[in-house]
Amino acid sequence: MAPRPAPVPLLIACALGIEQFALRRRDRGAPGGPVTVLRTGMGPAAAERSVTRMLADPDLDRAAVLATGFCAGLAPGMHPGDLVVAEETRDPRGGVPCVGTELLVKELGRAVPGRTVHTGPLTGSDHVVRGHERSDLLATGAIAVDMESAATLLSAVRVGERPVAAVRVVVDAPEHELVRIGTVRGGISAFRVLRSVLPAFHEWHRSLLLPRR
Repeated sequence: MAPRPAPVPLLIACALGIEQFALRRRDRGAPGGPVTVLRTGMGPAAAERSVTRMLADPDLDRAAVLATGFCAGLAPGMHPGDLVVAEETRDPRGGVPCVGTELLVKELGRAVPGRTVHTGPLTGSDHVVRGHERSDLLATGAIAVDMESAATLLSAVRVGERPVAAVRVVVDAPEHELVRIGTVRGGISAFRVLRSVLPAFHEWHRSLLLPRR
């Protein structure tokens, strides 16, 4: 019999304490290998530092990396609680293609039935995007924006070749900006969705077949 492949670690990166809290679970096991949830802090610089430091650990040398948390939707008709599965992440330094987008869409449909899942480019910013900036970014083809995903994935692939992905939950959108009344309701909706996505992440993780180095 052929030897079983070694477990592939998974690093799930998010920026905020509330995002990390939403991703907590009682059982620590996962079918694809060990899972670490990393709180990077806000902004691309913090994400780059934290992810680079974590992947320097020999135990995470082969880790797949998934960036998650909240984001701002760019397209009209998006609502708090919608999901965004990135086909690629972008920032001024370049783009990183994501792996297993179709699988993630399917598994998120099972994990959070009834929620709209959008796919397309996810762009990075070094600040909270508001007003006309949304339409400017939408014109580039991006469907959502956040401050950490692009830096997280770019840092991950610079350290070494590995599968990467980004899944975000819309917390505000063109018709539902954070400054509006109803922010709390939108935030609660997004938090509840984020609490439910781990099974989809674990299925993505389990499906990975990394080449041995």
